[in-house]
Amino acid sequence: MPAVLGGGIGGLSAAYYLTRRYVNPVTVYESSNRLGGWIRSENHYDENFIFEAGPRTIRTKGPAASNTLELMEELNLNREIYPICDSHPAARNRMVYAKGQLCMLPNSLMGAFKTLPPFTKPLISALFHDLRAGSKIQKNNDESMYDFVHRRFGKEIADYAISPMICGICAGNAKEISVRFLMNDLFDWEQKYGGVIKGLLFRDKKKANKKQESGVLPKLAKDQNWSIYSIKGGLEMLPITLGGYLTNYSEIKLNSKCQNVSFHKDNTAEVRINGTNIPTDHVVSSLPAFKLAKAVELQHPDLADRLNKIQYVDVAVVNLQYRSPDLLEQEAFGFLVPPIENLPILGVIFDSCCFNMRGNTVLTCMMGGHWFEKLFGKNPTEKDILDVALKNVRDILGIEMQPKTSRVHILRKCIPQYTVGHKARVDGIRDYVKKHKLPLTLCGSAFDGVGVNDVILSSRIQVDQIVGSK
Repeated sequence: MPAVLGGGIGGLSAAYYLTRRYVNPVTVYESSNRLGGWIRSENHYDENFIFEAGPRTIRTKGPAASNTLELMEELNLNREIYPICDSHPAARNRMVYAKGQLCMLPNSLMGAFKTLPPFTKPLISALFHDLRAGSKIQKNNDESMYDFVHRRFGKEIADYAISPMICGICAGNAKEISVRFLMNDLFDWEQKYGGVIKGLLFRDKKKANKKQESGVLPKLAKDQNWSIYSIKGGLEMLPITLGGYLTNYSEIKLNSKCQNVSFHKDNTAEVRINGTNIPTDHVVSSLPAFKLAKAVELQHPDLADRLNKIQYVDVAVVNLQYRSPDLLEQEAFGFLVPPIENLPILGVIFDSCCFNMRGNTVLTCMMGGHWFEKLFGKNPTEKDILDVALKNVRDILGIEMQPKTSRVHILRKCIPQYTVGHKARVDGIRDYVKKHKLPLTLCGSAFDGVGVNDVILSSRIQVDQIVGSK
């Protein structure tokens, strides 16, 4: 019976795909008293609003997105999806707060030809910068997002577009995050063709035009121009639904902490859960890398050392509800703050612009990340965090009203950082597992992408490899 460690979206997805491919049942061990991991929705049905402490929307473009939509379809969640189309303000309007003002990023081709703050040149000039930049072969086959974009497209794009985007995606520092985190293809085009634009022109068209997987929901999303979507009742309905499905075919054990994982010569393993050793024929871990490292360090210290090299950051999330529907001057997804501005927040999401929260303005303020301890110290109080959030909402958005309801979540080590060399580190970890013939499979956000789509697809691919080896 395979043992799945972790009841977040990675572990639940892995268990789901295992139940559809395996004859034997699966057991999921989750250390907390709930499923879902960092996906957490707080419903206030009586006042028509939802707080999200973690992810709230899922993207619809690309193979990983199609895979998630197919999963939604298999779970009969079609009618529960809340789509946001390309024409919606939350899809079209993205802002950064820079140079003392909220700046709307260009959302059309015409906008790229205009000089819009915070930029001092039209964005189209960045393409000419790439054509003039020439090629540069990287000895280690990797570099930081910031350095790559600075070199190819200029400092302003690196400072005011890419750096805040990295803050929004992984709360990270673009000067440390690997270019292969988000721009793997662009980096490869430069290395192969001598530039991003040249790569766009001369790349392998057959590979680039590979069709997405089929399915009713992926086709509907394409036909109706969905940009992003969530689920009625909050995104936590996805792990809740997965958990409900799994209870029909597998065991889910909450409050079950994995303390140790050991491997035997007969290609079996044992997991120690709450002091009891439980035999298993295969371990699927979706645990954060540092937690898995602690579980395997006695028997495999080198593997633990490799896992511990994957860094994580703390993030503070502050949810704010105002009992007024019209506090925002601009409808948008929200705004991000470039690190160059030296403000104590990463950005603010306009939840009530994304979703209908009748009679309410709902905001989510994201804070900390790579800079958490520098900004707030090691152990800030919830009041400290809330006060900083309210001050910045007041200063930037002009909202003087006090929120009717607020929530502060201090999420410790919640997002892995794909720093320069991450791909090589992950390859080394998986090579170690293969070399030592360990019945261990790795999925979750530490390895193949931090987004919901990436995590689910990683689980599917890794489970396919387990089944293929049997």
